[in-house]
Amino acid sequence: MTHWTILLAVETATKEGGLFDLDATLPLMAVQFLILVAVLNVVFYKPLTKAIDERDNYVRKNLLEARERLSKAESLTKQYEQELAQTRRQSQETIAAAQAEADKIRAGKIAEAQAEATGEREQAAKEIEQQKQEAFQSLEQQVDALSRQILEKLLGPELVK
Repeated sequence: MTHWTILLAVETATKEGGLFDLDATLPLMAVQFLILVAVLNVVFYKPLTKAIDERDNYVRKNLLEARERLSKAESLTKQYEQELAQTRRQSQETIAAAQAEADKIRAGKIAEAQAEATGEREQAAKEIEQQKQEAFQSLEQQVDALSRQILEKLLGPELVK
């Protein structure tokens, strides 16, 4: 008996409107859905899409500017490195030229000092030779005078002249 009551209840439920009742509700729900989609599109999706697009454009613009700045910085870095290398070469050349000039001046001063020392040595040798000659002449005169005195004492003053 309980089985019959459930079957009767199911039969009455299916007759009144079943699972797929195709009356005016379906088109009304479809219209409501389309209106909801249109409202959401206008109120929510378009501003959200616009904000996302603006943010995307902003990010792309900043990324492009950053790449340009990076490439500019890299080119400036290369330029500065080249200038630095050139400056280092120039400074090394200047140092080498200054060392060569200092060596030349030093060699000139040494040669000048050697020439001066040689000249002073020659002058001193000449003076010594002159003094030697004067000393020999002086000694020769003294020897002559002593020889005469010895001869005079030995032989007498009359025979020596």
